Amino acid sequence: MVSLSTRQECNAVRYRPGGGQGHYESYFQRANHPGRPLAFWIRYTIFSPRRQPNAAAGELWAVYFDGEAKKITATRDVFPIERCRFSPDGLDVNIAGATLSDGVLAGSASGPDGGIVWDLRFEGGQEPLLLLPRKFYDGSFPKAKSLVGTPNAHYSGRLLVGNQEVDVSDRMGSQNHNWGKRHTDHYAWGQVAGFDNNPDAFLELSTARVRIGPLWTPFFTLVVLRVEGQTYAFNGLWRAILARGHFKNFHWKFSTADANASIEGHIEATP
Repeated sequence: MVSLSTRQECNAVRYRPGGGQGHYESYFQRANHPGRPLAFWIRYTIFSPRRQPNAAAGELWAVYFDGEAKKITATRDVFPIERCRFSPDGLDVNIAGATLSDGVLAGSASGPDGGIVWDLRFEGGQEPLLLLPRKFYDGSFPKAKSLVGTPNAHYSGRLLVGNQEVDVSDRMGSQNHNWGKRHTDHYAWGQVAGFDNNPDAFLELSTARVRIGPLWTPFFTLVVLRVEGQTYAFNGLWRAILARGHFKNFHWKFSTADANASIEGHIEATP
């Protein structure tokens, strides 16, 4: 059992070449401008189709959100797995020359509206945050695992979005790692890196259900909040079933509680 107590353990690759059960794994980085509707999302991904291990590939995704111009620039490139390298010892990724390591990422991806080039640094002192209870990371359930290697990461550097150079200065976000044998069938996922009234707080949550044969499970709602150095994990199996979570289109309401604390919230977005 890996302890998951350090950032290196949390970011160690789970992919094993040659496996036929199917596997996906992503390292993704995201951050927002502190006062403007600007954000980026960059993902380094492994995808190995079920029963087709020789078709495994590495993918680079990058998206830039410009709410002022009402424009989203999305990019994606796919490469043979032979052009990729991942580490079982920590965060050390190379996909066709695009790199990601502890505190540094650089690369590029192409798209129909122009490419995105990134050269970024990030740092953060908070401990990793686990969305699931620790024991679930070793078992077969759920088939999708997710954690935050660096909550409240501060990003700096530069992006080139098409022909537009974007200065990235102290943008708050996170460094994340997820993997599994299949994606969750129906879910909403959310994350807040710093609240207006508490910039050091961090929230991650998900409302989800899975299909088992012709049937659907009930919705599970997992919520983990870190505030003022305390982590409130509302993520036990029965707690997740008893929690309330409902989402439709761009509106999501949730609430949960245990013997010591309770939390409720509403997340919405404008299409």
